[in-house]
Amino acid sequence: MRYALLSDIHANLPALRSVLADIDQRANIDATYHLGDLTGYAPWPNEVVALLQDRGIPGIAGNYDSTVAADYKHCGCRADSPREEELSHLSYEWTRSHVTPETKRYLASLPFRIDIRPYGGHISGPTITLVHGNQTLNTVYVTEDRPDSFLEKIARDLGARAGDVICFGHTHKPWLRVVGGIRFINTGSVGRSKDGDARACYVLLSMEASEARVEFVRVHYAIDEAVQAIRTSELPIEFAEVLKSGGTAAFTSSGPS
Repeated sequence: MRYALLSDIHANLPALRSVLADIDQRANIDATYHLGDLTGYAPWPNEVVALLQDRGIPGIAGNYDSTVAADYKHCGCRADSPREEELSHLSYEWTRSHVTPETKRYLASLPFRIDIRPYGGHISGPTITLVHGNQTLNTVYVTEDRPDSFLEKIARDLGARAGDVICFGHTHKPWLRVVGGIRFINTGSVGRSKDGDARACYVLLSMEASEARVEFVRVHYAIDEAVQAIRTSELPIEFAEVLKSGGTAAFTSSGPS
């Protein structure tokens, strides 16, 4: 079985379209899942949700999705400076005011966690678990520098065993680590990379004879289209700089929005 895993699209429709086109030209993909954060920071939240629904792509709720659906007071996003915190609130309020009732209903329907059994319930084999943050909250950042003990607790709480795979997003930085025979995969970001590579990122996960093979796929997309759409919307123009820089642009003081 081979799976395509998408996370953190963040309302970036051109990026999502390019990733889906890349998946479509690969004939051996058995299923595609999203790992949440469909909305925020770009001007196509409704269009992204509609496309995923049209394609029948199941998935889970990211922090942005569950907070928008619940009209929570903030998105649960981490900010590294006062300006970034200000920008996150501007994005969240813009998104809340622009999502349709249909989009909110879809976001509210997303589960917190999905378990995939590639060989069904009657043949022994690994479980692939999809979450957005960690096993408890979709706002927790599981970064690559977390100690083994942190990942081991995630595995225990999820009931994972050696040979299983745990996939998540939220940090927008792809990475893979094996702890206790369990693969921990951060799937990166389709629509808002933060690892210095402006291309969209998704994961191909192959389960072959109980062995997981992981490929991080980078896809070029029409960044200029996304940049222009942000600039002509009421979203802060800094979000365009984040896309162009692959997340390395930093904003430490108040600027235009």
